[in-house]
Amino acid sequence: MVQPVADAHCDFLYYAALGEYSIDTLSPNQVITLERLKQGNVALQYFAAWVDTKAKKSPFSQCVSMIKTYHAMLKKHSDIFVEATPDFKYLEGKIATVLTVEDGAAIMGNIENIDMFHIMGVRAMTLTWNYPNELAYPATYRRNKGLTKLGKQAVKKMEELNTAIDFAHLSDKGIDDCLELTSKELVFSSHTNARAVHFSKRSLCDEHIKEIANRKGVIGVNFFHEQLCDKGFATIDDIVKHIEHIANVGGIDCVCIGSDFDGMNKYPKDLRHSGDFPKLINALSAAGFSQYDIHKIMYQNLFDFTARIVSFS
Repeated sequence: MVQPVADAHCDFLYYAALGEYSIDTLSPNQVITLERLKQGNVALQYFAAWVDTKAKKSPFSQCVSMIKTYHAMLKKHSDIFVEATPDFKYLEGKIATVLTVEDGAAIMGNIENIDMFHIMGVRAMTLTWNYPNELAYPATYRRNKGLTKLGKQAVKKMEELNTAIDFAHLSDKGIDDCLELTSKELVFSSHTNARAVHFSKRSLCDEHIKEIANRKGVIGVNFFHEQLCDKGFATIDDIVKHIEHIANVGGIDCVCIGSDFDGMNKYPKDLRHSGDFPKLINALSAAGFSQYDIHKIMYQNLFDFTARIVSFS
């Protein structure tokens, strides 16, 4: 069997909702296309609805537009895309999808909007992006501040709905607050690297890697050069180093891929789009990972986590 791939994060929906990208064609600067997903043997893809808090349109309205775009895409390509449901499984030639929200600013301070997003099919949400909001403070904030009172209520609501709590972009204190508030196995980090390999406030410390692993969560290694290395560009070897570290610290079951495709303007020179995933598989093999471990990293770990978060949808 060809090695399937699971990817925990991409930002395609933002540009698709604006009418700039289509899953069927390739526009300038676009990364995710149906052809490239097929080329890379992607069998599970998370699609994030990222909101631009500086746009004129409200964060909630932006999110609804992206969610409508997502469902229209699935309907148009129902022969390929299947929404991950409690009974989803690997099917050759099919791509299972998960809808997420990136930035809790999307709920606009209204906890009931988390219910609304869940009804619309959202199965995971980050509490922040790069700016403070009504719920929490991001990793990039000048001080290490955590969840607000409303943010703590949001976490409890997400736990009630079995909506996964995504630690990407969240401050260390915010992660600590979430870990204190929830005991369910719902925490993960969709696109975050290892701080011990290359320092970035956006990356995870070893303590948090271990705790996410203890909660049966996953950590998606992303391809953003500023989180991978201190060079002006990144390579597959840099990605492998972060995978190795997370696997060593948290165990082989907690590491996965969270590319962040369509979320940046510079990609590793040897991994520019989903069609290049076989190169990463070869690099992991060259680094000494067994075929069993490669299958877990590239697909099974995120599949298992996904099966858990959609089991009560």
